[in-house]
Amino acid sequence: NYDLEAAIIKVTSHDNYVIDRRNAQIVFSWIRASSISLRPFVWALSKRVEKTRSWVVALKGLMLMHGVLRCNVPAVQNMGRLPFDFSDFTDGHSKLSKTWGFNAFIRDYYAFLDKRAALSYDQHNQKAQHRHPLMLQSLLNVQNLQFLLGLLLKVRPLADNMNVGLIIEAMNCVTVEIFDVYSKICNEIAEATVHAEEISLFLDFRSEYYGTPINANELPTVTQILEEDVQQKLERIANGDSDKTCRDIGFVENDKMAKDLTKENLIDAIVGQIDKTKVSGLETIITDKWVVFYENLNVNRIKNINTVAEETAGKDLNLIPIYHYEIPDLITF
Repeated sequence: NYDLEAAIIKVTSHDNYVIDRRNAQIVFSWIRASSISLRPFVWALSKRVEKTRSWVVALKGLMLMHGVLRCNVPAVQNMGRLPFDFSDFTDGHSKLSKTWGFNAFIRDYYAFLDKRAALSYDQHNQKAQHRHPLMLQSLLNVQNLQFLLGLLLKVRPLADNMNVGLIIEAMNCVTVEIFDVYSKICNEIAEATVHAEEISLFLDFRSEYYGTPINANELPTVTQILEEDVQQKLERIANGDSDKTCRDIGFVENDKMAKDLTKENLIDAIVGQIDKTKVSGLETIITDKWVVFYENLNVNRIKNINTVAEETAGKDLNLIPIYHYEIPDLITF
């Protein structure tokens, strides 16, 4: 497709002031019109930028790829990682003392786009194959979005000479993406809060209808996530403390995890990942598999007192065979 290739070359020109929006829209129109255009687009863009030593061409290529990823076309979502690598990009047309800020900007921008494309591919396949329950998938999405937000917040000009038009254009793209990811995080958290309310209502119904379970002291306490805690967590992410946030799958501060176990149990129960938390000498295992609990067994090895019928049911001592063994004589020769 010569028209598509010509548009890509014009978009990725060496002009460091603006990007050719008209030809960029032509590329986006080709991608939206037919999934067949994705392969020649990937080939032409990779050929254009994979060997470039110009930060202008590299940044324009990333911005063009960013726009294609936001087209929400199934073929693009199934593309996977980016077809080129800018993880160690270095401009070769100027001294390092003048271009180190641009190099860092391109590397961080590439890291975000590459991860975004990979996560889009994984989510597309998970929805098609139904790998995880909806509740688990909701919390995994929050974790992935937090990681993306952490990568986005690193994309910023670091040098004093980066106040140029093209960097401003790129920062506009990054800002739009930040608000988009932040909105998705809020939506996923709202869904998790609804799940917590449903769990609390179910446990209340169970207690009123059947009474308190025998092993109720072994069940984790379900505490709903407060809006103040959610807002504080999101503000901490937006302020740049995202590295620690990406390692936390819930909304609990690391320094409070040992003191506030009820919130941890709530998050672990919703996520469904296997986690062991020792509380009052008990060891609770939370998993996303269905587990059958037998009430006549107690993890504390304390025998439960059942009715006489339950104690004697199926136990007829007369039917139990008795074996008599003779002790061998190991002394007499």
